Amino acid sequence: MDPVLARTLRSLQRNILAGIITCGPLIVTYLIFSFVLGLLATVGLPIVKLFAAMFPDGWLNAPWLQYTFSIVLTLVVLFVVGRVTSQVVGRQAFRFFETSLERLPVVAKIYSSVRQLLNSMMSKGETSQRVVLVEFPMPGQKAVGFLTRTFNDSLTGLPLAAVLLPNAINPTSALLQLMPLDRVTETDLTMEQAMSLLMTGGAVGPDTLRFSAPVEAGEGLAESHPILPR
Repeated sequence: MDPVLARTLRSLQRNILAGIITCGPLIVTYLIFSFVLGLLATVGLPIVKLFAAMFPDGWLNAPWLQYTFSIVLTLVVLFVVGRVTSQVVGRQAFRFFETSLERLPVVAKIYSSVRQLLNSMMSKGETSQRVVLVEFPMPGQKAVGFLTRTFNDSLTGLPLAAVLLPNAINPTSALLQLMPLDRVTETDLTMEQAMSLLMTGGAVGPDTLRFSAPVEAGEGLAESHPILPR
């Protein structure tokens, strides 16, 4: 190959790689924010479109304005709901709302499951550490997961674990794995570190990780998350 052409190709490759390293974090950040903003806009968009339909010749019919107001409206509603439920009267009203939901067979199951999961993931206490590693998809390879609960095998009495395995880059979809508790490896990752590791495809994370130490049945995570009685 011609030396000039070889130098040009190497320079081109080096500059492209430098561009990827420079722009990569910005692109990932943009994708994450786009997903979050898109989710907020989807929630508030029906109400904004309803107002736009009431005034067909109004300025609210512009698509970008609808998108913006949908995000703002959703954030305002979340703030108001959070503010109200933090007050005594709001907490009582919220309990009444939850009690009403419990009377709906299908809705009650979905709502209570999602609420328990969010409460466990948002917990800040030391005993609520639930970031674990499990062998997946094959022995020798481990995936980052969140221990959601522990329980017993009805036949053998052995402790079992329910572990949620989010997909990298898109942690909104995940797999639920049920396995013996002694197959779960406890980590020293915080929830924030685990989410950064997942959403960046492993590019952002701690320099060290507890990878090899398994959790013995009845110890470690089992102490933090008491096993349900048989």
